Amino acid sequence: MTTVSPTPPPVPRAPATPAVSWLASSPTRVPPPEAPEAPPVRRGPLAVALLLGAGLDAYVFARHGAKPGVLLLLGLGLGFTLFHSRFGFTSAWRQLIAVGNGAGLRAHTLLLGTTATLFALIIGTGSGLFGSEPAPSAGRLGIGLLVGAFVFAIGMQLGGACASGTLFAVGSGQTSIVLTLGGFILGSTLAAWQFDVWKDLPAFDPVVLSDHVGWFGSWGITLLALAGIYALTRVIQRRRTPPPTGAVPTTRGVARRALRGSWPLAAGAVVLAVLGAAVLLVSGGPWGVTSAFALWGSELVGALGGHPENWSFWQQQGNAEMLAGPVLADKNSLTDIGIMVGAAVAASLGGTWALHRGVPWRTGVAAVLGGVLMGIGARLAGGCNIGAYLAGIASGSLSGWLWGATALLGTWAGLRLRPFFGLANPKPSDGVC
Repeated sequence: MTTVSPTPPPVPRAPATPAVSWLASSPTRVPPPEAPEAPPVRRGPLAVALLLGAGLDAYVFARHGAKPGVLLLLGLGLGFTLFHSRFGFTSAWRQLIAVGNGAGLRAHTLLLGTTATLFALIIGTGSGLFGSEPAPSAGRLGIGLLVGAFVFAIGMQLGGACASGTLFAVGSGQTSIVLTLGGFILGSTLAAWQFDVWKDLPAFDPVVLSDHVGWFGSWGITLLALAGIYALTRVIQRRRTPPPTGAVPTTRGVARRALRGSWPLAAGAVVLAVLGAAVLLVSGGPWGVTSAFALWGSELVGALGGHPENWSFWQQQGNAEMLAGPVLADKNSLTDIGIMVGAAVAASLGGTWALHRGVPWRTGVAAVLGGVLMGIGARLAGGCNIGAYLAGIASGSLSGWLWGATALLGTWAGLRLRPFFGLANPKPSDGVC
């Protein structure tokens, strides 16, 4: 007789650890809030913005030609995209430093990586329209860059917006940011007036990766660095579990959302990269913002009886031609004006355009002071979050990386100054940041 041994009970297995997807949303303290429905279209402001944009572009095409007219159109697209995606630099750095929410900075990496890819194709092949010759954006590495980026970042946190953010916020009717823009123009003009004070600060020559490893190598190194930053922000966010970012009004349906609702940050990043690359393709230079503010302020000084043409800043190569030429033929002035009008169109379609009244006095002081600091900082650093940070990194320039790292330190300092002006910072216990 054969004895059958009993079957041993199965050994329980430990539950499998779910795989971490680097493409999934990073955890937040509470689920993201539902986006409210967009208000009705503001027909009056929309009609004014459309007429202004169409009339201005028709004038520029007729008076100055196709190239300036196309640049103004690209500015309109940039403003439309910036508003609908609420694509910001100031809030992204504030949320990362204050509570560890890296969603905004991860959107930066997508914008930077896509722009770097397009820049490599355009500059690497020498492609240009209207006879332009595309060139990378590269700044000198020195005291001016470091001090300027640090001061600019403090100004962002006090003024409530960066360079591009100031323009699209003004276009959407935010009164306090109009004060920031006024301070921005004032600071830029003061820095141009006092150019002799800071022009000879110690600095090394620009370092551009493509000069050493070619455009393909530069592109590859840039993408690897951006991938590292993307991964690091996810690690930080998983450890700190911050509040989610706030939801903005939107609507349903792809077409309706494209015109009236909020766009995902990723969509905004890709569209901004394409439009920014188009600026390079059309003009030969990357998208920039702040040199126009120095021009506008200096033109005002001239109109009031001053002589900015005698300032050393406007006697530099390229600057003299800018001051002598019409504002509506200046590349950055065209895209800046376009951003404001394009944002007005987008805000009116989204039903949120409004003139905000009753700015608290401390907020007003912070707005003007922040603008002045950004104007000065941008001139010292050779650019802002667009011309120095975005264009610099996308061009494979070491100056762009140094600008970004120093701006993070300036953001930390700016967050500590905000409470003195009655400005709140995100806190871990908040429902949204």
